Amino acid sequence: MVGDIVKVVVDRPLGSYHPKHKDMYYTINYGYIEGIIAPDGEEQDAYIIGVDEPVKEFVGRIIAIIHRNNDVEEKWVVAPQNMIFTKEQIWEKVLFTEQYFDSEIIM
Repeated sequence: MVGDIVKVVVDRPLGSYHPKHKDMYYTINYGYIEGIIAPDGEEQDAYIIGVDEPVKEFVGRIIAIIHRNNDVEEKWVVAPQNMIFTKEQIWEKVLFTEQYFDSEIIM
């Protein structure tokens, strides 16, 4: 899983707001991996980091898994293949949503 190359379809681009939680602003692109079903029954969610403009889809490398101790699903963190991020840098990028969960980053 970590290290795999995946295509993320972006349904919440950088600069958009959550469809239900209108105060949640997306500072990074967020989407899903088609055809991979997560434990919540929906397609696997993914954060995209290292891309500083809104995109509709993105092919990159899974660099981390965000495991939520108080939720049924995990989030994958996808980045350009040539970029490296520390746990601290990843946490800084995903904190806008993960602050509401008991999460840990697995690399």
